[in-house]
Amino acid sequence: MIEAGVHFGHRTSLWNPKMAPYIFGRKNQIHIMDIRETLRGLLRAKKYLSQVAAGGSLILFVGTKRQAGEALEEQSLRCGMPFVSERWLGGTLTNFRTIRSRLGRLEELENMRQTGAMDNYSKKMQSALNREHRKMYRNLNGLRTMNRLPECLFIVDPGKERNAIREAKRLGITTVALIDTDSDPTQVDLPIPGNDDGIRSIELIMKQLADAVIAGKGQSATESSPQPQQTKPTGTEAEMVAAATKAEEAQSPATEG
Repeated sequence: MIEAGVHFGHRTSLWNPKMAPYIFGRKNQIHIMDIRETLRGLLRAKKYLSQVAAGGSLILFVGTKRQAGEALEEQSLRCGMPFVSERWLGGTLTNFRTIRSRLGRLEELENMRQTGAMDNYSKKMQSALNREHRKMYRNLNGLRTMNRLPECLFIVDPGKERNAIREAKRLGITTVALIDTDSDPTQVDLPIPGNDDGIRSIELIMKQLADAVIAGKGQSATESSPQPQQTKPTGTEAEMVAAATKAEEAQSPATEG
């Protein structure tokens, strides 16, 4: 985690005071997050997502910032869950029926391209249909497998994804988030304090969560509606804790504040 820069926060002048419990100190005017708190949040989130997946429910991964796109798409596809990596469309959750109808239109356009039916239209109409397809594909492709509302949202940078959080809250959908020192952790149900701007940091967290989802899918559901639970690290997770602790001890001291 230290090597991936998960512990680096924002400049101290940009911090949100509600993140104070998750901050270890500061160095060169940058807040340093407590890696132990990051591990606690990550292990708790992994346990919960594994339970959700074991119960057969969906988890929607959301991260529209440039740094998150590639890792979000790769890991969502790997664990077989829907994702939003380009733009959050208003009503993705609260107007889900309309989103499903737009996905139907996307499939219709793709069928026209594959069968050659689009060739029957004028060049001008073909150009318009191709533009429509590109736009819909960019915004909706990650939602193809979301045939029902998700039980949980995982969000990279809740400060940027306020609309997604607002819709989730309205519907009572649990939110898990990778959250930096400039955001409000009380806006999500399960915060994972960590660097939400660094590509390596996002990749590491996303891979861990995708692994948890895959593991959950291989288990029998034990609860129809899992609740977030505090867990103790075991196996690989214990190794992560030990490695992070060792790296933290080797880290040069930060100024408390």
